[in-house]
Amino acid sequence: MFVGRECELNRLANLWKRKTASFVVVKGRRRIGKSRLIEEFAKNENFISLSGLAPSEAMTAQMQRDEFARQLARIFQIPIPYSKDWGDLFWHLAHHTHTKKVVILLDEISWMGMKDPTFLGNLKNSWDQHLKKNPQLILIVCGSVSSWIEKNILSSTGFVGRVDLVFNLEELSLHDCNKFWGIQEKNISSYEKFKILSVTGGVPKYLEGITPNISAEEFIRQSCFTAEGFLFREFDNIFNDLFSKKSDIYRRILKCLVDRSMATLDLIVHDIQVTKSGVYSDYMYDLQMAGFVSSHHTWNLKDAKTSKLVQFRLSDNYIRFYLKYIEPNKEKIQRGFFQDRSLATLPGFDSIMGLQFENLVIKNRNILFKILGVHSTEIINDGSYFQKSGKIKTGCQIDYMIHSKFNALHLCEVKFLKNPIGISIIEEVQRKITALNSSKSMSIRPILIHVNGVDDAVYGEEFFADIINFGQFLKERT
Repeated sequence: MFVGRECELNRLANLWKRKTASFVVVKGRRRIGKSRLIEEFAKNENFISLSGLAPSEAMTAQMQRDEFARQLARIFQIPIPYSKDWGDLFWHLAHHTHTKKVVILLDEISWMGMKDPTFLGNLKNSWDQHLKKNPQLILIVCGSVSSWIEKNILSSTGFVGRVDLVFNLEELSLHDCNKFWGIQEKNISSYEKFKILSVTGGVPKYLEGITPNISAEEFIRQSCFTAEGFLFREFDNIFNDLFSKKSDIYRRILKCLVDRSMATLDLIVHDIQVTKSGVYSDYMYDLQMAGFVSSHHTWNLKDAKTSKLVQFRLSDNYIRFYLKYIEPNKEKIQRGFFQDRSLATLPGFDSIMGLQFENLVIKNRNILFKILGVHSTEIINDGSYFQKSGKIKTGCQIDYMIHSKFNALHLCEVKFLKNPIGISIIEEVQRKITALNSSKSMSIRPILIHVNGVDDAVYGEEFFADIINFGQFLKERT
């Protein structure tokens, strides 16, 4: 089953209307469905897929070329080509595709080329001299190491003016995630679905494991808390491939963010006990490019200017769940310790679920705009909002806020509780409104977003401009 990505498929299909060859770049975190998207697009076309070998300490540039040569031989049914030079290998690729309507995928391109300084130059020359001369050819390069693609292709002078289309694949929308429950979708509660999405996020590969006839708790137990589970083994598979010898420092950074909504770079380097330097900004950039971390700038409510202060958020639900609950319990899991235990007994479970809920809402903010009737053209700023305390103002943090050009704020409280939310939520949100250093002429509309019900007394107070159930996010199409 292929789910979602309608916009990307339409934009790829429109490339056939061009009278020239097309060069496409697709990037995004591991398991996000990059290769699957391209396969779906090319399923009725002449499709050639070549992939790099996963990195290892023993891997050499020659091994990558040898594997590429073997793939060429199998695809075109020719003797294995001479593989000492990427120029010769790309010539064979162009020679056997120069007159056909064809889609060529170079999958995990960073693996192919990262150990050979001649790779990119030969790829550029092959495109200029051979591949682009076929007007019916679409070349797609794809990879999970987005920082490598950004640096070596998208920001490289060698490829300026050559890339026609760039996709940075993100998680599926909640509306598309809902489809993984199939014909049982209407029979499963929003809360049950949330529990699974709090672990998988909108990552298609993880969602494919959903079995509607078992409970969310059992799905999580089988996937995460058994030695055979896919999500028990997944972290090391994706993390070592991306970060190799530096994986330890990236892991320490992520662990610093596990129990926090957000943190500044100063706080992160303090917690991991290192001296701040420019290299840590690079590490944060790499983690953002990998799709694991997001950055958030606050803004001044009176003049709408963006602050230089930036905070980082662990935005990948699986990574947080793994580092919080799976990694520290690996030995217990292998001994079957969690076979009969409720997940609700995990330490800090409600707090972590709250952070996971915020991630799902923030990543699906376009659905929130639609529910609230706010058009994207009306928005000046939006995001997690944080206000530092000072002599005349109190510090506060808003889960998510929309600042519109009509001098209005939608202050969104994203709240996870196992039981219906009680009346105390009103006082909690009112304190945040009071603390905000906003203009007196500004309207503030408090919004409550919940996942497991709200007491009737909260509705009766009419304090919130809107109360939104998580189920609405699952139903709405962006």
